[in-house]
Amino acid sequence: MSPKTLTDGTRTGADQGPSAASAKKWWILAVVALAQLMVVLDATIVNIALPSAQADLGFSDGNRQWIVTAYALAFASLLLLGGRIADLFGRKTAFLIGVVGFAAVSALGGAATDFEMLVTARALQGAFGALLAPAALSLLNTTFTDAKERAKAFSVYGAIAGAGGAVGLLLGGILTDALDWRWTLYVNVAIAVVAFAGGWLLLSNHRDAENSRLDVPGTVLVAAGLFSLVYGFSNAETHDWDSPQTWGFLLAGGALLAAFTWWQTRAAHPLLPLRILLDRNRAASFLAVLISGAGMFGVFLFLTYYLQLNLGFSPTKTGVAFLPMVGALMVAAQIGTTALVPRLGPKAVIPLGFAIAAVGMAWLTGIGVGSHYLSAVLPQLVITGVGLGLVMPPAMQMATGGVAAEDAGVASATVNAMQQVGGSIGTALLNTLAASAAADYLVGKNPANKLVQAQASIESYTTAFWWSAVFFAAGAVIAFLLFRRGVPQQDADAAPVVHM
Repeated sequence: MSPKTLTDGTRTGADQGPSAASAKKWWILAVVALAQLMVVLDATIVNIALPSAQADLGFSDGNRQWIVTAYALAFASLLLLGGRIADLFGRKTAFLIGVVGFAAVSALGGAATDFEMLVTARALQGAFGALLAPAALSLLNTTFTDAKERAKAFSVYGAIAGAGGAVGLLLGGILTDALDWRWTLYVNVAIAVVAFAGGWLLLSNHRDAENSRLDVPGTVLVAAGLFSLVYGFSNAETHDWDSPQTWGFLLAGGALLAAFTWWQTRAAHPLLPLRILLDRNRAASFLAVLISGAGMFGVFLFLTYYLQLNLGFSPTKTGVAFLPMVGALMVAAQIGTTALVPRLGPKAVIPLGFAIAAVGMAWLTGIGVGSHYLSAVLPQLVITGVGLGLVMPPAMQMATGGVAAEDAGVASATVNAMQQVGGSIGTALLNTLAASAAADYLVGKNPANKLVQAQASIESYTTAFWWSAVFFAAGAVIAFLLFRRGVPQQDADAAPVVHM
């Protein structure tokens, strides 16, 4: 690569030397991965601390869900805007503002004196996360263009995206048990200091889409559409599916997103250029991320309930119980992205991963009131982790690979949006199906009997696990039908240049 002066005056290529440039890439990966971990784990780290926060601040059970929902709504609805801001104004600028803002509002949430203050902080966390997450992924996409290095980088990033929820459960449990619920928010400040220092020193602020303009009508349509969609699914957890609060927002979300798609064909500077979605492998990858996001909540949410409420695990022990799954996911991520996909292609690897995850979830339905973790949970977790490790990182790599540099931010935002919307869909559907299964089991039985109550909860968990298995099985079929045969070839003209 010939030497080139970047916008911040630094030089690339021969001036830095191959070894220095290569080392800098991996340091950038470390910084990006740390920032992504902060965003991903915050979706679950607060969950374990919710009972303590509720007792401290005195808010009702009905309001409790908003501590989680406020984050999800802001994050999902603003992701595409955050990705386009990174393309227009520079990824370093977006990354650093995202990191500082996320840390500041996390500190605000940790210092909350009432429910309103905590919910506001969580919503602002989601907003800054929507700026930070696509900037982080697009930085990875524009830094690693060599096929082998890119595969290794995405194996790390994808593993964090897939396992971050479990890490959040572990860290949330440890901080809540050892210190206080407020430290599940304060910990972001420490992470952000390291991420900001690394980003300031290592990143440049290249603006690949500086000649474009922000698509304001498109931004309003997609933000409102994604907000309505996530809000509708969130309401399904607290309202019936036939409630206008549920189906009304879901219909509105669908209509707004349809209008957004139409507008993108007319806009001079579209927020989400449809060329990003029309590539067959990329569209299949987006769907794979959405389906895996929906199914993963069957693991994290309901297995957390089972371990704590039925097996009597503490929050910390519950987090530790997920670690074997995290380890299996990370190993499979490395093998999948660096060895299997380059040799076999995504059409073989990603459906295989979905099928393995489906087997793991189906096996997990064998849990009972008197089951033991080592025999009834651990092997199934490991198998599910292997499956997800073969799906998430390769799908993320395929979803952003070959995207023009000026579209890297919005393509990365679309990946994050798929995972967030998938999680919202999975949470709503699985909660509803699990509650129905428990209610059906209690028909004609004495609900005051503790053994009957325990068995009803088992029925709800296993129903959720079965449906997660169905999601993954459907993902295997869809991925097999949509992905192209063969090993994808990187288009040298479309591949983004290195900006360090």
